[in-house]
Amino acid sequence: MEPRSAAAMGQEFPYTRKTLCYIEISENGTVTHGTDAGTYERARSGKSRLFAVWPGEWASHLFVIDDLDEYARAHGLVHDPERTGLADHEHTARWELDPSEKKPMGSYITIRVHLDCGCSIRDLDAFAKQMRDQQGWDIATTGGWGGSSTAGTYMRARRKSLTS
Repeated sequence: MEPRSAAAMGQEFPYTRKTLCYIEISENGTVTHGTDAGTYERARSGKSRLFAVWPGEWASHLFVIDDLDEYARAHGLVHDPERTGLADHEHTARWELDPSEKKPMGSYITIRVHLDCGCSIRDLDAFAKQMRDQQGWDIATTGGWGGSSTAGTYMRARRKSLTS
């Protein structure tokens, strides 16, 4: 039985789902698991093949990762403005303390971010990486976040890293 094609599912394939298990099989038969930039480069160069096990309710399904570009975009290895909502440029951003913040002097605070450059935040990990690189912000990516275009996007950030 051949594995199913991840490419056939397009963007519907859950490349970043926490329960997905990646399996890499190198050209010499070594089997490893996990995912990183090295995994992508080895698969891209033909030195290994990449598979994923997607657990279902009653059975798990094996997929071959046959669209490595989509895999790279999903994992942030290649920037994808459509998926992230973020252009690859220096963002014009401003922030304010969220009205719900109970400890404004804490190490991490809840802030509202407004992007005046026209971007929208659809991927917190991608936004956190860009803002760390561009402005030195330390944004928590493990907590809740959300918002609206008029009220801004709320998220947790290290108070000391914010300059505005």
